[in-house]
Amino acid sequence: MCGIYGTTIPYKEQEVREKLKRTSFRGPDQMGLKTYQSILGKITFGHNRLSIIDLDSRSNQPLEYAKNIHIVFNGEIYNFKEIREILKKKGHSFSTTSDTEVICAAYLEYGEECVKHFNGMFAFVIFDATKQLLFGAKDRMGQKPFYYYLNGKDFEFSSQISSIALFNTNLTISRNSIQEYLAWSSVPSPHSIFNEIKKLEDGHSFTFDLQNGVFKEKQYWDIDYLNPPNYKGSFLSAQDHLEELLSDATRIRLFADVPVGVFLSGGVDSSLIAALATKSTSKKIKTFCVRFNEKGFNESHYAQQVADHLDTEHEVIDCDYKEGIDLLDNFSFYYDEPFADASAVPSMLLAKHTKKQVTVALSGDGGDEGFLGYHRYNWIDKINIFMKFPYPIRKQMTKLITSVPNYRFKVAANVIDSKDIEEAYLKTVFSPDQSWMSTPNSNPEFEELKYLMHNNKNIYERAANFDIKTYLNWDINQKVDRASMAYSLETRSPFLDYRIMEFAQTLPTSFKYKSGNQKRILKEILYKHVPKSIFDRPKAGFAMPFKVWFREDLKEFVLDQLSLENLNSIPGIKPEVISSMIESHMNGSWNHYPLIWKLLVLKQWLDKNGKGFSIQ
Repeated sequence: MCGIYGTTIPYKEQEVREKLKRTSFRGPDQMGLKTYQSILGKITFGHNRLSIIDLDSRSNQPLEYAKNIHIVFNGEIYNFKEIREILKKKGHSFSTTSDTEVICAAYLEYGEECVKHFNGMFAFVIFDATKQLLFGAKDRMGQKPFYYYLNGKDFEFSSQISSIALFNTNLTISRNSIQEYLAWSSVPSPHSIFNEIKKLEDGHSFTFDLQNGVFKEKQYWDIDYLNPPNYKGSFLSAQDHLEELLSDATRIRLFADVPVGVFLSGGVDSSLIAALATKSTSKKIKTFCVRFNEKGFNESHYAQQVADHLDTEHEVIDCDYKEGIDLLDNFSFYYDEPFADASAVPSMLLAKHTKKQVTVALSGDGGDEGFLGYHRYNWIDKINIFMKFPYPIRKQMTKLITSVPNYRFKVAANVIDSKDIEEAYLKTVFSPDQSWMSTPNSNPEFEELKYLMHNNKNIYERAANFDIKTYLNWDINQKVDRASMAYSLETRSPFLDYRIMEFAQTLPTSFKYKSGNQKRILKEILYKHVPKSIFDRPKAGFAMPFKVWFREDLKEFVLDQLSLENLNSIPGIKPEVISSMIESHMNGSWNHYPLIWKLLVLKQWLDKNGKGFSIQ
């Protein structure tokens, strides 16, 4: 796990070092910098290393292989040992025990198809001096970030946008991206907060021909979203096979030359990973969770029960508003783009304290998307009841429901007032009330809609596929990467093993969701290892008690930061409407904490990262 950088732009060496220094938290163990001569001129590669596998300096990057192959790589290839043995038989040799060399040898053997052999999370770029091209790729599930700037033959890439933005005078802040952020709470791929910088999408690779400046991007993997589930075996056989896959995915992610632990929230996903990790090693597993003092937000006692049963070395990390506000002060430094998932703050806190004991932590991310675990999948049942009524009748229902002064009723009315189930589902994803936006994003048009807008699968499967390509990619992966790398901690997610995602696509919906029982198959595997009684409770999210904090401890902070004068400096919003909504939150009549948090994050980013750039 590291930070990568590269450019064909002739920056001064000191400028490149400053770019690397800007994201040195991603890899504090070693900073590497090399310049190569190409037909285009100089190419510079840079790397901030977090040493995980083969701690020896021989594996430092940028790394050269077979004289003409040069690489910078961020991530892990979990099956690199198996690939290395195959490549040895084909005549390739290795001088390290790292996975970096394996990528290079696989590229020489398989060309651009090498990415299909890798099981891992990765973003890398290879300079092929013989072919005079750059070849790069991002992992199937999009866990590792990759930003790039392309202007003719000027090409610059990095793990984080801030490295590219530094000393680049050709950038403008995207007004459209701000609007997308206000709707999605993050900036969707392939866009970034800057018009001129793009994100390489999940499951994509690219080539950049240094002779003619031609950039070509292609998709090498995708979920099978058009074919309906086709698994023919029984529920029990599927359960056994899935447990084998999960056990192996967990086992290979425990391999490291540094200490490894597990995030344990006490929910189904993290508890299952902790249980399988415990079975996979003779060492005592270290587990970590966050505790809040506010009523309704503390789930740590459930994590403790799981830890006690599994006999892990468990640590509970306390979080209060003081540490929360300290993290907020540096939030935009690590997140680089406006990002409004409030669980990013406890994720940072968890990473900060976990890093004191381990360098790698396993998480349960991906279980909800792969196995229908989110609350909104349960809502589809309820929404479908209303969708059976003709639209004119639903329109009257909407008027009746909105007359009730309750936030939840307002959300429900907005969903019911939809032309079809697909539009209704989209309204559960977007902000239900966009009256405060100067340009509401009520009819979004984007590539990922194809995962939802077809009839080859039922609405549950289509909704989950849509979330994999949007929420998981644009939010969860970005949150986990930035929160963990802020403290030089590597996070690995067994559920995001592509083999598990592919198998989940084949399973009948009833194996994953039946009569309100979400993640059914995962629970049955879990109950083999941990008592079912611990999980007889509603699903809880990883949320901050901002609703309470904004009305009490952080009230003055919010009113100062989001004064009417400051609101007028934020693009894309209606300041007077928002000022009224903040007031209604403070007096307890409505819960507008998500909007308040979203605007606090945007204001901080504009104040700290947006100076010197025009908005276009």
